[in-house]
Amino acid sequence: MKLFHLSRPLLLSLLLALGAVFAASAADKVNINTADAAQLEAGLVGIGPAKAEAIVAHRKANGPFKSADELALVKGIGLKTIERNRDLITVGTTAAAKPPAGAKAPAAGNTAAKTPAPATPVARR
Repeated sequence: MKLFHLSRPLLLSLLLALGAVFAASAADKVNINTADAAQLEAGLVGIGPAKAEAIVAHRKANGPFKSADELALVKGIGLKTIERNRDLITVGTTAAAKPPAGAKAPAAGNTAAKTPAPATPVARR
């Protein structure tokens, strides 16, 4: 019985330390716009190597994700998988976001959005 009383503080300290380690690793979010397949597989629940590669391929073909919900567009990933991982996913901006393959870049001299010309006033009698 004395052994239990002596080891209780040590056991509690060990449990607290383990809890802190797991909490720190769970707090790390995965940026689905910058993570490679290995990071996606390691950081998300229910995402194996094939789904991780599919996420990367979809991102390369269609550009960065705007929200976690867009993962549903990736073949093999459903809403349940997204909901399980919602707290683990972040959609930060990418440093050099590339447009999707086949998309045209805006013309160099035409960077402003076109706005319609103002209406001309009509004379009333």
